[in-house]
Amino acid sequence: MSGAILFIQKDLHITEVEEEVLVGCLSIISLLGSLAGGRTSDAVGRKWTMALAAIIFQIGAAIMALAPSFPVLMMGRLLAGVGIGFGVMIAPVYIAEISPAAARGSLTSFPEIFINLGILLGYISNYAFSGFSEHVNWRIMLGVGILPSVFIGFALFVIPESPRWLVMQKRAEEARSVLSKIIEDEGEVERRLAEIEKAAGAATANKWEEKAVWKELLSPSPSLRRMLIVGCGIQCFQQITGIDATVYYSPTIFRDAGIKSDSELLAATIAVGVTKTCFILVAIFLIDRVGRKPLLYASTMGMTLCLFLLGVALSLNHHGTGLISPAAGIGLAIVAVCGNVAFFSVGIGPICWVLSTEIFPLRLRAQASALGAVGNRVSSGLVAMSFLSVSRAITVAGTFFIFSAISALSVAFVFYCVPETKGKSLEQIEELFQASREGQNEEVELQDAEHLLQE
Repeated sequence: MSGAILFIQKDLHITEVEEEVLVGCLSIISLLGSLAGGRTSDAVGRKWTMALAAIIFQIGAAIMALAPSFPVLMMGRLLAGVGIGFGVMIAPVYIAEISPAAARGSLTSFPEIFINLGILLGYISNYAFSGFSEHVNWRIMLGVGILPSVFIGFALFVIPESPRWLVMQKRAEEARSVLSKIIEDEGEVERRLAEIEKAAGAATANKWEEKAVWKELLSPSPSLRRMLIVGCGIQCFQQITGIDATVYYSPTIFRDAGIKSDSELLAATIAVGVTKTCFILVAIFLIDRVGRKPLLYASTMGMTLCLFLLGVALSLNHHGTGLISPAAGIGLAIVAVCGNVAFFSVGIGPICWVLSTEIFPLRLRAQASALGAVGNRVSSGLVAMSFLSVSRAITVAGTFFIFSAISALSVAFVFYCVPETKGKSLEQIEELFQASREGQNEEVELQDAEHLLQE
């Protein structure tokens, strides 16, 4: 959309407000898909929820490509948003539930890898198709988005259902069969199956059995409250630091930095896409070796610095201080944008989805992950739908200074709230949060005892 919007403005003559709504509504409307995705995946399974996501997105993309007017274009965009909401929620949940603990961090990062690859291909296709007429080029740019979702249809004939979902449906033999395909040791298969059955409440009685999932989420226990703070907090920080503003409006940012022609703007965005994709691969190699928190520290600190430098570069160019040449200002802006997406991709980008699927109990995982995804999408939509208006009020540079300050707050959030989950099974992570609360209670009890002894 970042490249297509340049030509949609000229072809359909949309206003700046309509541009913001068109770009940002996808993130807002995708929350409907994310909310429905949790319930749907519990009802029909993780696998067929992905199929539904692909079908809805294909219909939306086709309507956008053929849209004769702005209202029809919006209709397609809204449908695509619902499909994206389903996909954003279900993909990391499915991968986390089917992955062994030792490789779960890397594998759960796959959605973020392919999101980045999709962004890069989008930038490249924007540049490649920009030579067509203004009435045709943006339609091709949006229409080619149908192709990746077609491949999901073929994948459904190959991939198995989640073993954890099968256990929840009392289909233990099918779950054992799936586990035997991904784990070679039969003893390990039985051990993992027993853990899953225990977590699902199938092997032992569970005091939460009769409590509705959403009621439990809205009236959480202390340990669940901490899980929700971590899961929803990291999802929101991922977006309110401005990554979608950088991705959606990179041509606008580079134009403000001094680049004039449409082809040069689109070429500069390709550098952003290449950087984002390359560094997500770095994260895949490090996430299960270094751990989640070290990468989050490096990511949030680096983003804070790059966002501040981008604000400086745009401010110097905007005011024409003469401290740096226009070419140097453009170069600094490109480096800062690429640096920002690099630090994002190596840390908070993929780890956000890893953590949000790791930390919740099995009985709540789908719905709680959906809740986190809703926070992510709402934050993304608010940023995307307000970026142009805020930038007009306080300049593009001022907007990125605000993003830099928010990114600095995310460093503190990681330090105080996020636990390390590297190498732990999903069931062990659940016990980690419970043990943390029990440890706090024991500490309070010890302090009370010492106080009584002193008296």
